[in-house]
Amino acid sequence: MALREILRFGAETLRKKSKHVKQIDRRTHELLDDMAQTMYAAGGVGLAAPQVGILKRMVVIDVGEGLLELINPEILSESGEQIDEEGCLSNPGEKLPVKRPMQVRVKAVNRMGKGLVIEGEGLLARALCHEMDHLDGILFIDKALPPSELPQEAL
Repeated sequence: MALREILRFGAETLRKKSKHVKQIDRRTHELLDDMAQTMYAAGGVGLAAPQVGILKRMVVIDVGEGLLELINPEILSESGEQIDEEGCLSNPGEKLPVKRPMQVRVKAVNRMGKGLVIEGEGLLARALCHEMDHLDGILFIDKALPPSELPQEAL
């Protein structure tokens, strides 16, 4: 395992769409291991492969419930809404209010190629959506709410 460099906002790779992972092999496992180690070392709760310069549809997430490794994740459904401050390892120090679903169901495959469905709520739903946006070249700053759209209690 090795720490990878986390790309910062402005890096062209962060704005590109990632490709589906067609084959899961030793290199896929190494990338997942490196991503998890990098995420933990940086103090984050999620990291997408494009953030370490790899345009593959892979994310790692740990919101305190154990490590999730998702390959080719897709949102099946979402419901509710939440508005909270969000940050990103690719833009350390900046936090902005972002509206996300309160619950999401996501399908993906794990490192063994086995299909799985994750049901996330609250912070996990937020992290899933945030990391999956990275796979399509979308950054949290693109979804930040202007002050005029914030609920009164958030002001």
